[in-house]
Amino acid sequence: VMTKSWYVVYTRSRAEKKAYAELLALEIEAYLPTQRKLRQWSDRKKWVDMPLFPGYIFVHITNKDYDKTLKINNIVSFVRFEGKAAIVSNSQIESIKQIANQTIHEVDISHQLFNEGDQVQVTSGPLIGLKGSLISYRGKKRVAVIINQLSISLLVEINVDSLEKIKE
Repeated sequence: VMTKSWYVVYTRSRAEKKAYAELLALEIEAYLPTQRKLRQWSDRKKWVDMPLFPGYIFVHITNKDYDKTLKINNIVSFVRFEGKAAIVSNSQIESIKQIANQTIHEVDISHQLFNEGDQVQVTSGPLIGLKGSLISYRGKKRVAVIINQLSISLLVEINVDSLEKIKE
């Protein structure tokens, strides 16, 4: 039995939902994390599902589905790491699902990787178990934590009581 792994593909700009539909139509297992955001137009406000990682979709495939995936019009390429298609662990996918499913905070995506700050782990709440770097205090009890996945950083604001420092 060929084992499936999770990979990341780049999509054409603003074509994540189209690419996702095309993957599913070809019976390729895919995951497009989205987050509800309030969008403002001149005449109205509306909640819309926006991709959590703009330009990226996760696919769960065997090696033989590689070419089939690349033939999809709205998919540009696989995300590569050291020349090979980057594999994402099941635990990372689960972490991303935790983040996507939590609606308490709006999650800001930053493509900047932060080096400064303490390494922390979330000890309670919807993001429990995730590790990140503390970057700033936002008010008395709120801190901003960067959670690094795939060289994309998630910036979440979290209550300081929900964190513990990871011992070096």
